[in-house]
Amino acid sequence: MRTLPLFGVMAAILLASSSVYAQFVPPGQPMAQVEASKMASEYLAPKRDVTPYKAPNRVHWKLAEILAAHKGSGDWVQPLVRNSEQEADYISLAAGQKTDAKMYADDRVVFIVQDGQLRVSIEGAEPFVATKGFMVTVPFRHPFTLEALGDRPALRFEVRHAGAVPLYPLTSKPKDLPGYTYTRVTGTPGPSKLNSLNNNPLYVDFWKDVAVGDRTNSAKFVWDDNFTSNILRGKAAPVPPVTNRGHFHADWTEFWFIMEGKIGYQIEGFPYFEADQGDIVIADTGRWHRAGNSPNAPMSTRIPFNPRPVILHNFEPVIEAPH
Repeated sequence: MRTLPLFGVMAAILLASSSVYAQFVPPGQPMAQVEASKMASEYLAPKRDVTPYKAPNRVHWKLAEILAAHKGSGDWVQPLVRNSEQEADYISLAAGQKTDAKMYADDRVVFIVQDGQLRVSIEGAEPFVATKGFMVTVPFRHPFTLEALGDRPALRFEVRHAGAVPLYPLTSKPKDLPGYTYTRVTGTPGPSKLNSLNNNPLYVDFWKDVAVGDRTNSAKFVWDDNFTSNILRGKAAPVPPVTNRGHFHADWTEFWFIMEGKIGYQIEGFPYFEADQGDIVIADTGRWHRAGNSPNAPMSTRIPFNPRPVILHNFEPVIEAPH
């Protein structure tokens, strides 16, 4: 998620909307799942051999190329990320269209609005309009609908738990799902609390509440059993030397949504490159990788996604020079 496994001061932001609020973890709150900020000694980590990316995954999805591929269409889905834990797509909803109400059984859905306006209606919460930069998280077992307002499509980057299939209230008509038969049932337990599990926010308005001047940020956005995501905002920085390979994850694929500015990447098997706002970058499991704020933009922000906190970052040991 970052070059060093440091989780410093977390910004506290309170967003109010009628009875609904979104709150970040208070500053200085420790990570309850771990005992220390780093491992006490060296160890042996299984680094997976580098293999080609499997479609639709690729190291760098450029937003401009995605938009060009779907030019002239209002409703479309572009698969981007598929791995054993998470999946992500760019999804466009045509102007004036509204989705049927649906929900997910055991995991939240997270999305970031890239363009247009979406009216978001989540059962148990006041509806709100999400525009570019809104980061939204829908708790499990809460039916929700999305409606594209205005005169142009609403585009969002959506992340789900891998293999999650939607459930529908009786008022909706499920789409055919090969291999499944939708069956009328009752169930326990009930829906998630709207702001449970470390106060995952229902939404964050990035451009209003985070991107303020040159203020940096490292607050949590989503933090539960199947999502680890922070809002990492910082100032322009020099590109590290190529000898700085960053870290790798033994079991997980990490990917990022570029929210602002430019983010520079060095990912094993590829030369250094920079990703622009709206681009998606993927570091396949086991590949050395590092991400940093580009020197070519005054402020840059990336939104990383990993499953299951707290993700272990494996770094090369620091070799001290002889005295």
